Amino acid sequence: MSDCGTHSHPPDYFALTLKEHYIDTCVYAENMKDKIELQGTDEDEIFKGLNNYFRRLAARQIRIAFEQSQKEVDDLHQRTREGIETARLNGKQIGGVTGKPRIPKMKAHAKEEIICLSKDFEGTLSDGECIKLIGIHRNTYYKYKKELKSSK
Repeated sequence: MSDCGTHSHPPDYFALTLKEHYIDTCVYAENMKDKIELQGTDEDEIFKGLNNYFRRLAARQIRIAFEQSQKEVDDLHQRTREGIETARLNGKQIGGVTGKPRIPKMKAHAKEEIICLSKDFEGTLSDGECIKLIGIHRNTYYKYKKELKSSK
């Protein structure tokens, strides 16, 4: 495992690393360590209290940062919803039309080429030659060819 202090590459136990470096799990792990070393004296009780305070403060700051991030995500979703609704109210079509089949732009052109080139229709080329010349996938070619034969 790498040293958390160097941040050169994350150790295996990283749960999450954010672009905001000050709130990634390495920084959090570092802040969970004691800030003040115990001296073996009566003041150690005070140092323990301060160390506990620093740990709680770090956890609270991380929680606040994540809550702020979640708020930004929620705000973005809300603005997106409002933008879509505004566009819809202005008459824009959002998404596909219900019940209307999606026809690829290339389909009509490819079918015309199949009719003109394939020896099964008006042409003189084999299936393999048609596929290469038209520039469509093999499965698509045979699907279109089947559709053409069934529509005769």
